Amino acid sequence: MVNTGMQLISFTCAVTGWIMAIAVTALPQWKVTAFIGSNILTSEIVWQGIWMNCIYQTTGHMQCKTYDSMLALPPDIQAARALMCLAIFLGWLSCTVSCCGMKCTTCAADDRHAKAGIALSGGVLFILTGLCVLVPISWTANTVVQDFYNPNVPLVNKRELGQAIYLGWAASVILMISGAVLSSTCPHIERGGGGGGYRRGGYLARSFRSMTRHSVPSAPDPPKPISVSASGVPLKEYV
Repeated sequence: MVNTGMQLISFTCAVTGWIMAIAVTALPQWKVTAFIGSNILTSEIVWQGIWMNCIYQTTGHMQCKTYDSMLALPPDIQAARALMCLAIFLGWLSCTVSCCGMKCTTCAADDRHAKAGIALSGGVLFILTGLCVLVPISWTANTVVQDFYNPNVPLVNKRELGQAIYLGWAASVILMISGAVLSSTCPHIERGGGGGGYRRGGYLARSFRSMTRHSVPSAPDPPKPISVSASGVPLKEYV
């Protein structure tokens, strides 16, 4: 029961992290305007994402424009597009596989060994999804920090880390931790010395022998000898 509860909690957290990764992919706040010097009085805030650029004005109006050419984008944005799309696909695949391997579902319920392996595969896929989110987020953050401290970059082109970067870090951590917990509910197989069974986490599978034991009836007691007299007449005991 405890193992089933851990699976449900880790699966719910993993799905939450996957939804956060989808939001990070769509948000344009990967790079935001750096307020340096007199720029604090600017009336426009620039947001740069992996799909579009947005200009937010203090009056409340916002204009967004998608990138015209993909090949003209910086390498970090091109890699972020590919890895975030891969993370979304792996997250969907992880949810599907994990649902089939969880103990609260009826899929492959007859083969508990296979069910444990499916749950383990789902946890590993969630970890890979978190890594696919972590790589582009960290790469973009490193690029922003390097450009910020680079004296050759003009002040108007300097950017800071946006909200999507922090949300992406949180999503990657949640995905990897949830995947690790989901995988830990299926430990290694333990084989007994002569029991012929195996145990895999909360799943217990035993090999039943097809032989049936038949009880053999005991042989009847031999008849007791009858005492006879010298004349050949059987003796009787009288009380």
